Amino acid sequence: MFIRVTLSLLSGFYVTFKLFFLTLLFSLPLGLIIAFAVKSRFKILSAFSQILILIMRGTPLMLQLIIIYYGPGIFIKHNIWGSGDGGRFMASLIAFVINYACYFAAIYRGGMESIPKGQYEAGYVMHMNKVQIFVYIIFLQMVKHILPAISNEVISLVKDTSLARAVAVYEIIWSGQSFIKSSGIIWPLLYTGIFYLTFNGILTLLFKKAEEKLAYIQ
Repeated sequence: MFIRVTLSLLSGFYVTFKLFFLTLLFSLPLGLIIAFAVKSRFKILSAFSQILILIMRGTPLMLQLIIIYYGPGIFIKHNIWGSGDGGRFMASLIAFVINYACYFAAIYRGGMESIPKGQYEAGYVMHMNKVQIFVYIIFLQMVKHILPAISNEVISLVKDTSLARAVAVYEIIWSGQSFIKSSGIIWPLLYTGIFYLTFNGILTLLFKKAEEKLAYIQ
């Protein structure tokens, strides 16, 4: 029984990890784009980005999942995701990416604004353009400042992946809970906590190492 439960949870954890990894892969750069849009001189673009961040940060992620998955079928009478596992996973991924990109955008913006203006002025004196200033002067300083906040969001993402079960994505919590109905046992659900603790422990160590690597930056 233990082996069967473990294999089932590993299958669910694969979906959890895939959702986690792809969310980070797309939301981190998208968040940077949104952060730049917020700071844009184009008022319409800036206002739209700020409203998007307000909505995504001000409403529950579960609600966003439900609206993104079921919304097309309700509002345009066409389920663009289909009824298969792939469609449910894609809808969940899009919801997670947009949600976390908005959180990362707010963090990026705070990181950029924490850099003294003298750093930008020094770049202009060296005849750098805005892109060069950001890449060569601002970026690493910003990363050091925002790394603790980013690490908190990343660890929260690991746990938030369990919300995907709201649209029937077969992640690890769903896998563990299924044994309550099929076998009348609850310990597989509790067992999932070990997976989360182990994964978050690894991430914590990696972020600690990253902070040590950036310690030389003032």
